[in-house]
Amino acid sequence: MKKIYLSAAALLAGTILNAQSPFQWTSTSYKGAFPVTDGTTGPSSNDWTSGWANWDPESTVYGAPTTTITGDISANTTWSGIVYLNGFVHVINNSVLTIQPGTIIRGKQTDASVTPGVLVISRGSKIHAVGTQAQPIIFTSIKAENTTRGAGDWGGVVLCGNARVNLHTLSTPKGAFNEMKVEGFVTDEPNGYRHFGGNNDADNSGIMSYCRIEFAGVSLNPSILNSEINGLTLGGVGSGTQLDHIQVSFSGDDSFEWFGGTVDNKYIIAFRGKDDDFDTDNGFSGRTQFGLAVRDPYIADDSDPSYESNGFECDNNGVSPYLGLPLTKAVFSNCTMVGPYGDGTAYGDIAGVNTHHKSGAHLRRNMAQNIFNTLFIGHTRGLRYQQAGTLDNINSPSTADSSCFYQNNIITDVAATAGTLTVNQLTFVNDAGVFDQPWYHTFAAANNVDTVTTAAQINFVNGFTALGNVPDYRLKAISTVATGALFTNPKFVGGFVGVNELTNIVENSFVLYPNPASQNTTISFNIVEKNNVIVSVYDVLGNLISTMTQSSEFEKGSNTVSLNTSSLSSGIYYVSLTVNGAKETKKLVINH
Repeated sequence: MKKIYLSAAALLAGTILNAQSPFQWTSTSYKGAFPVTDGTTGPSSNDWTSGWANWDPESTVYGAPTTTITGDISANTTWSGIVYLNGFVHVINNSVLTIQPGTIIRGKQTDASVTPGVLVISRGSKIHAVGTQAQPIIFTSIKAENTTRGAGDWGGVVLCGNARVNLHTLSTPKGAFNEMKVEGFVTDEPNGYRHFGGNNDADNSGIMSYCRIEFAGVSLNPSILNSEINGLTLGGVGSGTQLDHIQVSFSGDDSFEWFGGTVDNKYIIAFRGKDDDFDTDNGFSGRTQFGLAVRDPYIADDSDPSYESNGFECDNNGVSPYLGLPLTKAVFSNCTMVGPYGDGTAYGDIAGVNTHHKSGAHLRRNMAQNIFNTLFIGHTRGLRYQQAGTLDNINSPSTADSSCFYQNNIITDVAATAGTLTVNQLTFVNDAGVFDQPWYHTFAAANNVDTVTTAAQINFVNGFTALGNVPDYRLKAISTVATGALFTNPKFVGGFVGVNELTNIVENSFVLYPNPASQNTTISFNIVEKNNVIVSVYDVLGNLISTMTQSSEFEKGSNTVSLNTSSLSSGIYYVSLTVNGAKETKKLVINH
């Protein structure tokens, strides 16, 4: 093992180059969220769900809580062990909640007279929930395993930030910028702990990495429609926040919902939620790569006859004529969206639930969302656009801020018959006077939208398993989607990580510790063969502070670089590791 020691003074002596965004797209050859299998499993595999995701949370045995948390947290606090979340817990007063790897947080269940467990990170405060592949952080139900757990047992996790939103929903007059209250909480919170929105798109709400959120999404007032909160609710969360390797399972509402903000996301899983998998609203403009959504044919949002459960749901806002800036213009690439009829299996109509399963992507209300290189498999309906304002954005010049794209995606058909269902199974859904079938067919041809490839031709290693079995959404070598991904659209900005990322650097081996750091941090990584290594450090705006190229090669296996950070100002930095053209970037927080 090779050890290198770098000083902050040497780094600061480097030339400042043109700024680039710390978020970088991974340029893949494959469509969907997973590459071709290397034939292995476990931590060294190229399955990024391996080791930390849970495909059977209903029967997982969690221990009894050893600590109870209730009320507000107004000073820096650390959680470990097994924690009972008793009621609404707000992290306030610009405090930092640190959750140690392996910590289990069990949320209080609710009924008509009981306040459920809900964790809210208020504006200005931060969460530092950094698990590991072997020790993920788990937010789950207090209920016992097997038959008692279910969607909506407890509240969920809410992050409130200071980034821009495009609507004002508070009862008090708005100031210089729009503000909103968290959806689900039916009244304003008098102290503002559950309010979000501001004018700082680079705002930092902390880090969540290797985290699972299970059985959240409770309705806080069952007598009022739309009073549910989500598995993970992100309100006005800024780009200074890091979100990666997060699984939301059995949510009682949306698995992930972004209300405005600019936060970027990588490696996220929506598993068997009731409502939408990825819901974007109110000016969200962040970027997401590598998302997996798996629907359950027997679980959908049937709490109201008009409700629909979709893969993607996107609105600019919910107030006609749906104007307001910033536009909802998120960019998603490389998602695998497995619908309720993923493999074409016919399911019976379960108490009306199945009829609420709708579109792989429902995009409406003047939104400008972008979806690329994504697989939509077995949804009752494929693509649904709505409203003339949406059409205007589709027709905008490709370089315009309002332009939106649905390109280089695949929509598979469902079975010709699905049990006793009497649903209108459509690849494209008409919107009277705006989007009709001839328009869709022209649009699909111009944007490489494939409606011919089947689930069998996509050819997952083992994608369609019963609940409790471990799925494998990597592709077999003969898969028709193992090649064909494109990253030429103007929406792909911020640079690229090399396609060899998972062959040169052992997945999940690149870590920084301690993080946050004060005087020193260690950069640890594992490479599969002897190679030259470049370590680069960037500031929060993406300015390159310095690049250090080692004159000698690093040996195969584990290596460390010790970085003296004592001369760097407190704040957020990004450390990039480049090995033979393959590049990965991690966030480093320095706090003197």
